[in-house]
Amino acid sequence: MDDRLWNGRLDAGHYTADREKYQAAIMEQYRLCVEMADRISARRSLTNTFFLTVNAALLAAAGAVGGTVLRGTPAWGVVVAGLVAVGQCGAWFLLITSYRQLNRAKYKVIGALEQRLPARSYDAEWAELGDGKTLRQYVPLTLVELWIPALFIVFYVAAGVAALKSA
Repeated sequence: MDDRLWNGRLDAGHYTADREKYQAAIMEQYRLCVEMADRISARRSLTNTFFLTVNAALLAAAGAVGGTVLRGTPAWGVVVAGLVAVGQCGAWFLLITSYRQLNRAKYKVIGALEQRLPARSYDAEWAELGDGKTLRQYVPLTLVELWIPALFIVFYVAAGVAALKSA
C-alpha cells in the first residue's frame, strides 16, 4: 500500500519556507473539498430519510384506510394517487443519482489535490477496495440506495393495478 499512499513525486524539499504559502493553499483547498464531500453525503442521508418517511406514511395511510375506501374511489383517483407515489419515488431516484455524481466529481478533485500532498489517503483507500471493480471487495452504497425507491415503484404499480382490477 505504501506505493499508493505516499506520493513519490514529492519529498521534504517541496515543503521549504519559500513554498509554504503554496502548500498551505493546497491544503486549505483540500480540506474544503473534503468538507463539501461530507456535506453532500449528509444531505444525501437527509434526503433518504425524508423519502423513507414519506413512503412509510403513504403505506401506513393506505393500510389504515384499507380496501373499504378504495371500493368507492373512482379509477382516476387511484391512477392519480399512484402517479404521485411513483413520481416522488422517481424524484428520489434522481436525487440519489445526482448526489452520487456530485460526490464522484468531488473525489476526483480530492484525488488531484492529493497529488500535491505527501500522502494520498483516498487513492490508497480506493486501491484497497479494488478500485471498485468487484462487488466482493466493495459494494457501493448507491446501489443499495437506488434499489429502495425502485422497489417502492414496483410496489405502487402492483398495488395500483390490483386496486383497479378489484374496482
